[in-house]
Amino acid sequence: MKFGQVIGTVISTRKYEGLEGVKFLVVQPLSEDLQPKGGTAIAADATAQAGPGMLVFMVASREGAQAMPETFVPVDLAITGIVDEVDVDESARRSQPTARWHHNELGG
Repeated sequence: MKFGQVIGTVISTRKYEGLEGVKFLVVQPLSEDLQPKGGTAIAADATAQAGPGMLVFMVASREGAQAMPETFVPVDLAITGIVDEVDVDESARRSQPTARWHHNELGG
């Protein structure tokens, strides 16, 4: 699941069968800190309620296609929820990794 902010809409006169009535929105993916992360993407709105300026969460790949009203349509990214509020407990974040990998060399 990923955060994103809707920054625009896509108008399409023709759509794949099964995607009629589905909105397509331009989304800026966001990091956990809600900062822009990577380039923009087009997402199908499985909620039918998202719009420009909204903070949303999305799923990608197969999960994106399964989130749509008609499953397994050709969708790579789907908006599955609208975020009302984000509350992050900063003390829960770790500045250091919780596990370390050690490489044991085999001697001979």
